[in-house]
Amino acid sequence: MAAHEPVGRRAFVVGAGTAALLGGATAGSAEAAAPLTAAAATPLAPGATLPDFHPLLKDELRFPLAWGTSPIRDFRTWRRVARAKVEEHLFAGRDDTPYEPEFGGQRIEDDGFTRELVTFSLSRYGRVRGALLTPHGSGPFPAVLLLHDHGARFDIGKEKLVRPWYDDTRLASARAWADRYFSGRFVGDDLARRGYVVLAVDALGWGDRGPVTYEEQQALASNLYHLGSSLAGLMAREDVRAAAFLAGLDRVDRRRVAALGFSMGAFRAWQTAALSDDIAAAVSACWMTGLKEVMVPGNNILRGQSSYYMLHPGLARYLDFPDVASIGAPKPMLFLDGGQDALFTSEGIRVAHEKLRAVWRSRHAGERLRLRTWPELGHVFTAPMQDDAFTWLDAVL
Repeated sequence: MAAHEPVGRRAFVVGAGTAALLGGATAGSAEAAAPLTAAAATPLAPGATLPDFHPLLKDELRFPLAWGTSPIRDFRTWRRVARAKVEEHLFAGRDDTPYEPEFGGQRIEDDGFTRELVTFSLSRYGRVRGALLTPHGSGPFPAVLLLHDHGARFDIGKEKLVRPWYDDTRLASARAWADRYFSGRFVGDDLARRGYVVLAVDALGWGDRGPVTYEEQQALASNLYHLGSSLAGLMAREDVRAAAFLAGLDRVDRRRVAALGFSMGAFRAWQTAALSDDIAAAVSACWMTGLKEVMVPGNNILRGQSSYYMLHPGLARYLDFPDVASIGAPKPMLFLDGGQDALFTSEGIRVAHEKLRAVWRSRHAGERLRLRTWPELGHVFTAPMQDDAFTWLDAVL
C-alpha cells in the first residue's frame, strides 16, 4: 500500500496481514472444532472455565505496585514507575512515526460544526481513517478523543459514536447501535455541537480495519502473542498516539483534551488517561472493576475473545485495574456505572471505586474524581448519563 493510499474497509485485516494472523481457523473449521483430549484437559471449576485452583491464584495476587502498597512514597516517582511497568507489559513498542495527515475527505457542513475524514499514520504498521468534527468558529477548541466499545459488532467502530455521513450502509448499523445503547444519540455529534473538536478512529478489527468475526478474535490475539506483540498492547499504544495527534492539531487547545468511551471504550479512556500526558481528563461509562471480583464463574470476561483486547499478560502480578487508572491521578476523571450491569459485579465496582477514591484523596484532589452508579441502569450510556458527562466536561476542561 502506498504511503498515502486511502485505507480500504479490510486494509488492515487483509492488506496488512491480519488474515494471516487469524490463521484460517475460524468457526466451523476442523482446527476450531477439534475437542480437547482428556489427557490434555485442565481441571475446571464446576460450570466454569476457571481452573479449580483459581482461588489460590487469586490469593497470590497482591498488587504490590499499587499506590499505598508500593514502598514508593513520592507520588510522581510512583506514577513514573507504575506507568513504565504497564508499558513493559504492553508488548508493543513506542512509536514516533510521522502522522502525515490528509484532511478534507468527505467534508461537509453540519449544524454548528464541520465533518471531515482525516487519514493519518496511527502507527508504523499503517494508516487509518478517522472521523474528525470541528465546531464553527476560530478556536482553538477543547477536544474529545472518542473511543468506541466492543459489543461483538465489528462492521462499525468509530461509527458507533459519530454519525457516518459518508456511508449509508454503516449508517443503518450505527443508528441501530445508538438506539440500543445511547438513547438514539450520536455522542460525537452532540459534543461537536457543544464546541468540542472530536476525533474517532477504528480499533483493529472494526470498521475500516475489519470486520473480524467473534470467533476470529482469539486467533488474532494468540498469533500476535506468538509474534512477540499483543492485541491489547497495540490498541493501548494506538490510543495514546491518537491522543497526541488530536492534541497537536492547530484547531485544538492541547491543554484541554479529554478521552471518553463506553464499555471497552471506557477501559480505553481511563487507560489512555493513565498512559498519555496529552489527556487532561477522562470519562469512562461502564468499565471499572476489581480484577478478583470480576473473575467469577459466569462472568463474560472468562470467555476469552473480547477480553483479549483488554488483557496485558502478567500485569496483574503488579497492578489491579483501578491501580492502572490511578496513574492518571490527579487528573479529573468521571466513572459512570450501571447498578444492573451484568458484566460487572456490584462488589467489583465498589472495590474499584474505593481504591480510586483513596488515591485521589491522597493527592488532596478528591473533588477531581467523580464516581456515580445509576442503580436502575444496566450496560448502557443513556441520554441522562451523557448529559451528566457533558456538563462535567464543560466544568473541568
